[in-house]
Amino acid sequence: MADLKVTQVKSGIGGKRNQRETLRSLGLRRIGATVTRPDDPQNRGMIHTVRHLVTVEEV
Repeated sequence: MADLKVTQVKSGIGGKRNQRETLRSLGLRRIGATVTRPDDPQNRGMIHTVRHLVTVEEV
């Protein structure tokens, strides 16, 4: 199974609470932060919730 490289490109300020909490759950704290997460349905769902705030690449 591949990994996903998730980078935050927009701020969560002004977003809904669940979107801010999802960013935190993904491990993203600031714009430009990057994390590598396994490609599984749970992480895909979290990324879908904040898809307008992040970019995703397969590693």
